[in-house]
Amino acid sequence: MKPLRIAALAVMAGFAMTMSALGQVAGEYFAYGRNADGSAYSGTVQIVQNGDGSFGVFWQVGSAYSGIGMLNGRVFEVNWGDSDPAVYVLMPDGELHGTWGDGTGLELLTRTPR
Repeated sequence: MKPLRIAALAVMAGFAMTMSALGQVAGEYFAYGRNADGSAYSGTVQIVQNGDGSFGVFWQVGSAYSGIGMLNGRVFEVNWGDSDPAVYVLMPDGELHGTWGDGTGLELLTRTPR
């Protein structure tokens, strides 16, 4: 019985961590990035949780972009109309560190300005 209880607790802890991460990813961010040519950009990003478990992602970084994201553990993947998605890692402090353009672009999303 004890191994079964331990396994059940582990599953519940994993579910709680995922639910906690869901709450952590939604919100407003400051965006700092590098394009494939090395030029820098900055702006804002809003992430809104949808009722189906997906997220609406809205960038304002000189131009406006939008996409639909899914959180899988700590990996947040956003399809935004490019052939390659933007892929972020949700860090313990709530920042999102990501790449886009098949890794040629970099982006940091923070809750506070830098």
